[in-house]
Amino acid sequence: MAHHIDHPSIDDSLLLIVDVQGKLARLMHESEAMIRQQRILIQGCRLLGLPVVWAEQLPDKLGPTVPELTEALEGAQPFSKSSFGCCGDPDLMQAIEATGRRQVLLCGIEAHVCVWQTAAELRRRDYAVHLVCDAISSRSAFNRDIAFQRMSSAGMHLSNVEMVLFELMRDAAHPKFRAVSQLLK
Repeated sequence: MAHHIDHPSIDDSLLLIVDVQGKLARLMHESEAMIRQQRILIQGCRLLGLPVVWAEQLPDKLGPTVPELTEALEGAQPFSKSSFGCCGDPDLMQAIEATGRRQVLLCGIEAHVCVWQTAAELRRRDYAVHLVCDAISSRSAFNRDIAFQRMSSAGMHLSNVEMVLFELMRDAAHPKFRAVSQLLK
């Protein structure tokens, strides 16, 4: 069966950030690298004018999003949720729908719980889901990898920060090419 190659496009993509909060974020497998990639992804998406939707799981219990990211998200407001998947929260789902976009660049934690349940429900609702894998983790590499396998076989696209940003720009002539390239250095 031929697979449809689905590139994210700059005018139909949004960035969804899931639960990169408090002490939990620091317990992720390779958390520093993950947070660094998330920050680059956020900055790149904002440079390219993509809408950003940002979720926090029970922030009163798990704490706020890590400062490295809140700094890059200045001017945006997080949506607080109790459902593991973002789609289980009406306000969050409304924010996603309000962008009018059908391609979701997904990053955050944990791969096998909140990210997986978000991705699965978005697919059910016919969104194209691009998992930005170097910006997603779990406490164990095993749980993360199982989640990637399951999401891949469920039709989500595996990607990474650099891949997604270059796909969005398409061409070195893109007006933001230099600024985005600087982030990746």
